[in-house]
Amino acid sequence: MVASPGRSVVALGGGHGLAASLQALRRVTDQLTAVVGVADDGGSSGRLRSEFGVLPPGDLRMALAALCGDDSWGRTWERVVQHRFGGDGELAGHSLGNLLITALWEQTGDAVTGLDWVGALLGANGRVLPCSTVPLTIVAEVLGHDPGRPDAISVVRGQVEIATTPGDVLHLTLDPPEPPACPEAITAVREADAIVLGPGSWYTSVMPHLVIPDLARAIAESPARRIVVLNLNPQVGETTGFAAHTYLDVLYNYLPDLRIDTVIADRHHVEDLASLRRSCADLGAEPVLMELSRAESGSAGMHDPQRLAVAFDTVLA
Repeated sequence: MVASPGRSVVALGGGHGLAASLQALRRVTDQLTAVVGVADDGGSSGRLRSEFGVLPPGDLRMALAALCGDDSWGRTWERVVQHRFGGDGELAGHSLGNLLITALWEQTGDAVTGLDWVGALLGANGRVLPCSTVPLTIVAEVLGHDPGRPDAISVVRGQVEIATTPGDVLHLTLDPPEPPACPEAITAVREADAIVLGPGSWYTSVMPHLVIPDLARAIAESPARRIVVLNLNPQVGETTGFAAHTYLDVLYNYLPDLRIDTVIADRHHVEDLASLRRSCADLGAEPVLMELSRAESGSAGMHDPQRLAVAFDTVLA
């Protein structure tokens, strides 16, 4: 499959879900932009965010790594930026890519310029942008977060806490409220031919983009084809018990006026096709069911980049 010129695609999300989309999309377009969440507060990203006051670099690093080429240069740099230091010293747990991004932010004094320089160094097949120019904290109202009080609603702060909650997320906001969207991300969304949401951690990687008012408005008003890629399996904690259609119901509850053109799902991970079709209809979307998961043993819960590329190529044709 050869990347098609002239087809501008913007993918929004974070973590492994966004990386899966990017690995697929770089096979079908040579004009690709990733708009990445900046709410991570755990691990190496959380430490760098706290110490230097920077955007958490981890999801941005993963997006850049996913855009590395399949040649020896790309594969080598992908491994290098993903390398995580071991031991028990001050560097233990840090990813080299996180340190590199933070260093270039200090050198350039600008988040977008620093990411562009890292992308150039890696030979990335696309551009990586933050969704916001300030670090974000996700705030959720969660029913049953405290197992001892299953009927109580708790306010839970932070990506790590929300991602691992045993309760049901009822509502999502951001701190600061109405944060500034990255201007370059707004421009990319408004000029895109296609916008992709998902897969990924629904409340902590996908939905936060839609709680940034200017970014949500740009997505809704863009003339682009809007595509949602559904997760293969629920995430333990955050989306335990979700069926395929539940992800769309959450999306509709937050933005009932947002129109989606296409929903891509793996045919083997849709238990209730009738409910999926109803939820797609609420958003104005057409469901497209294909083989998307990896075939190898132990990887059935992961999207296969080549299969997902075929799905994108089909709906973007």
